[in-house]
Amino acid sequence: MKCMEYVARTMPFAVRRTVKWGDCDPAGVVYTATFADYVIAAAEAFYAQLLGEGSQHAKDRHGFGTPSRALTFDFRRSLRPDDEFEIEVRVGEIRSRSYELLMRGVDLRGEDVFIACLTPICVARGERRGIEIPAIFRQALQAYRDQCGQPSA
Repeated sequence: MKCMEYVARTMPFAVRRTVKWGDCDPAGVVYTATFADYVIAAAEAFYAQLLGEGSQHAKDRHGFGTPSRALTFDFRRSLRPDDEFEIEVRVGEIRSRSYELLMRGVDLRGEDVFIACLTPICVARGERRGIEIPAIFRQALQAYRDQCGQPSA
């Protein structure tokens, strides 16, 4: 059986996915909303890599959550069942309570499928109260950003 999603590389971090038939509408292209699922899944895998354990366990241990404050897309091409693509994750601006994850979806020829910007905000776990990005997480985001560099436009 083929794995439908896995970490393809860690620097820059990228997740490779295969489009499932159920991800698509009757016309055979990926539902727009499914792209948000792809981006959130890539973010969770990225957090696990950064924090060295499952993302939800790490956030529980450090007492914070990361709900989305904003999510934007620029779609460049459609995807169909069995298409493979990668989502590369870079860190953009790091603010006091929120940060940007800049994601680029590319097909296996290296052509853009989408450009996305996910802006999570840190909240106290179990509350709807914004908090400063925890130091351990801020340091991990900054170290990755410094090592990885800024994405190309």
